[in-house]
Amino acid sequence: MTIDLVIFDCDGVLVDSERLAVRIEGAALAELGLAFSEDELVERFVGVTDAYFRKEVEAHLGRPLPEDWDELMAARYQDAYRNELTPVDGVLEALDAIAYPNCVASNGSHRKMAFTLGITGLHARFAGRIFSAYDVTRGKPAPDLFLHAAEHLGVDPSGCVVVEDSPNGVAAARAAGMHVFAYAGGLTPAARLEGPATTVFEDMRVLPSLLEVHRSRSH
Repeated sequence: MTIDLVIFDCDGVLVDSERLAVRIEGAALAELGLAFSEDELVERFVGVTDAYFRKEVEAHLGRPLPEDWDELMAARYQDAYRNELTPVDGVLEALDAIAYPNCVASNGSHRKMAFTLGITGLHARFAGRIFSAYDVTRGKPAPDLFLHAAEHLGVDPSGCVVVEDSPNGVAAARAAGMHVFAYAGGLTPAARLEGPATTVFEDMRVLPSLLEVHRSRSH
């Protein structure tokens, strides 16, 4: 077996946005009278689409959110990202050392990824190979997005590996029949990422060597 494509999630894998998002979401929900701990926010909302987040919040509120909610939240995210967002620790070194073809596949929108990857200097590394859950019918944890990325790039799913940091993303990779490298150096504990066809790791700098070990063991 060769590794024909490495598929990277964006938030929490390439850009260190999850901590900022949890802080922003916690404050916004508190303003609505909804109190969630950080652990609850991570478990419920890390790795989900904006539409899912809105649907869940409305279910807890028992009423629709204001029509301009998405725009207001987007402005809060952009302000925090513009001032505080950085690449995930070690990911630049990892990307420099990985020679395999790669792409990005995220539950986030193309607009969001253009912004976050742009301000962290990562966009040029993936230009033309960036895929969003908005491109497919179902986002993660369904396998559609990863299968779409593989098909678009002409790669068989069996030759793909995925780098993820959320249970939804890990589940999507497994459902697509792809081995997943689950990064536990962010907000999601390793225990929530472990399972079949999964290599859990905590330092992005070791990812290149983990890929080589996987490739050699698969022969």
